[in-house]
Amino acid sequence: MNGKKPVPRREVEAAFKQYVSAYNPEDPKIALKIGHSYRVAALCERIGRSAGAADTDLTWLIGMLHDIGRFEQIRRYNTFSDAQSVDHAMLGADLLFHEGLLERFIPDLEPERRGVLEIAIRNHSAYRLPDGLSDDEITYCSILRDADKIDIFRVNCETPLEDIYNVTTEDLKTSGVSEEVRRCFLNRTAVLRSLKKTAVDYVVGHLCLVFELVYPISREIAREQGYVDRLLSFQSDNPETAAWFEFMRSGMWR
Repeated sequence: MNGKKPVPRREVEAAFKQYVSAYNPEDPKIALKIGHSYRVAALCERIGRSAGAADTDLTWLIGMLHDIGRFEQIRRYNTFSDAQSVDHAMLGADLLFHEGLLERFIPDLEPERRGVLEIAIRNHSAYRLPDGLSDDEITYCSILRDADKIDIFRVNCETPLEDIYNVTTEDLKTSGVSEEVRRCFLNRTAVLRSLKKTAVDYVVGHLCLVFELVYPISREIAREQGYVDRLLSFQSDNPETAAWFEFMRSGMWR
């Protein structure tokens, strides 16, 4: 992708600011996703440089627009839960590439970049990438997926878990960890949404995202930021859950 013209970042940011202004930026849910978009864009660029991505402008743009579907998801359903509403990644990709929204941000993006951008956004929250992607497509998808996970750790520390998971404090403090979710940690894999049965399963599920980070720089950033360790310090009133978190603390970074 060498030789592509620079992405007009100021114009993209101005269009992004104008777009999200229609969704009440004072709403904490909207404000959260605005900040998340800027941080993921910066992380994508940093990871992309370390990973050897040829088009750092594209990595930034992918991060900036990856969660555009969240704003309509909030407006329509008032939730971040895809299971209770709509797949936000698919919604965002449909808005950008099927309904012409992309032209509001960057009207003349080259077809090759446009194709990679759509694939990365459409698959950024999928459990696994689809078969048949090119090496370049896998690279840009993986960069976005890593960056998104890294900032999710921050979100989970700075936003009440009760709000993120739509559960009560009592549920969080007293629930156990399902056997299937424990097995995912032991196998060092992500946790499928369908396996999460209890409130604290969601905390463990987000911690397991560490195991899915593709690039060494991503793991380095996640560790240096400290948010994973803060999530691991979760205090449960359930003795079995407390013991499980102690076990996770001892084995997360090995």
